[in-house]
Amino acid sequence: MLSENLREAMRFFGMARSGGEVRRLSALTLISSGIDYSVFNAAVLGSAVRGRIDGLGIEMKEAEEFYRRRGLPWSFWACEELIEESLWSRVRDNLENMNMRHLTTAPGMFAERLRPPSRVLPEVTVRPVADAETRTAFAQITSMAFEIPLGICRAVYADERAWQGTYAGWIAYNGRTPVSTAALVVCAGAIGVYSVATLPAFQRRGYAEAAMRGAIAQAVAATGIERTVLQSTPAGMALYRALGYEPVTRFQVFTSRR
Repeated sequence: MLSENLREAMRFFGMARSGGEVRRLSALTLISSGIDYSVFNAAVLGSAVRGRIDGLGIEMKEAEEFYRRRGLPWSFWACEELIEESLWSRVRDNLENMNMRHLTTAPGMFAERLRPPSRVLPEVTVRPVADAETRTAFAQITSMAFEIPLGICRAVYADERAWQGTYAGWIAYNGRTPVSTAALVVCAGAIGVYSVATLPAFQRRGYAEAAMRGAIAQAVAATGIERTVLQSTPAGMALYRALGYEPVTRFQVFTSRR
């Protein structure tokens, strides 16, 4: 469920620009934004690897060549539960031979439904990303919160074409000021939660939780689905546990070296 939802979410980057691409192989899905930023060019593992990694190894080399021809840095995303534990060392060896470095380990988390708030949250208005103003706000908040160059965020998030798929964005406003973002993808029987971010000046005041809750409430009303999944950063673990999420797997992320 988590891996399938993530793969669907990552397709967003392949739709972000006219030069974007999504290519489905047997085990991997290759998603290229065409932008010089490795996280936005991804090879995402989507099927289980058991017994041998020969087929996966061939596809990893195909991914390497795919991005090399385009002159793009890239990243490899794999859910641990999809690769038999005894095979992980060989997968890592292959990645090292391809000059990839380990970027992060992200816990994959699941909640059957959100717990009620345990604190008073700030009053916000949560609006969908639906026009140039909200797309720009999403890009600006993402840039500042995740320390990604603003030009790159604009290239990914500001074009209307990127938002024509299953990836839906939301902005939480404090009065007229956009302060937080959340994005949702409904896939594989769950609502996937992504891009939860808050402007630095408004962090640690409950705005991220308010944005998440507002966005999820609207998605639940539209779909009837209450279970949600996400990939956490270390900084987000406390918040997500308080909301009712429990870790159920881990995602390993590797990125190409310059």
